[in-house]
Amino acid sequence: MSQPTIGRVISASKLTGGTVKNTDGEKLGDIKEIMIDTETGRVAYAVLSFGGFLGMGDKLFAIPWSALRSHVSEPDSFVLSANKERLKAAPGFNKDAWPDFADRKWGGTIHDYYQIKPYW
Repeated sequence: MSQPTIGRVISASKLTGGTVKNTDGEKLGDIKEIMIDTETGRVAYAVLSFGGFLGMGDKLFAIPWSALRSHVSEPDSFVLSANKERLKAAPGFNKDAWPDFADRKWGGTIHDYYQIKPYW
C-alpha cells in the first residue's frame, strides 16, 4: 500500500530515502532519517547521506528542515541551496557517532552554517 500524500502533508516514511538536489539540479544525497523535536512537535532536521560508494564511506549531515524546499515536479525530492563543495565542508558525522540533536549549542552551529534561523 502506498503511503499517503495529502496536499502539503506527507508521511515521514515517504520522505526517508528522498533525494536532495542543489539549485543546479545536481544530486547531493539521500535523506536517511527525519529528526523530530518532541518538545515542539516540529521537524528539526533531515539527516542527509552524501559521498561514499554504494552506502560505504558516506558522511552524514544534519540539514535544518527549513533549509530544504520541496522540489516542484518531484514530490519525493528536496532542494538545498548549497553546492557539493559547501556540503563537503559542512559539519557532519559518521553513522557510528551521531550528535545530540537536542543540544541547542550544536544546533546553533548547524543553523549558522546553512544561514538559517533556528526554529526554537
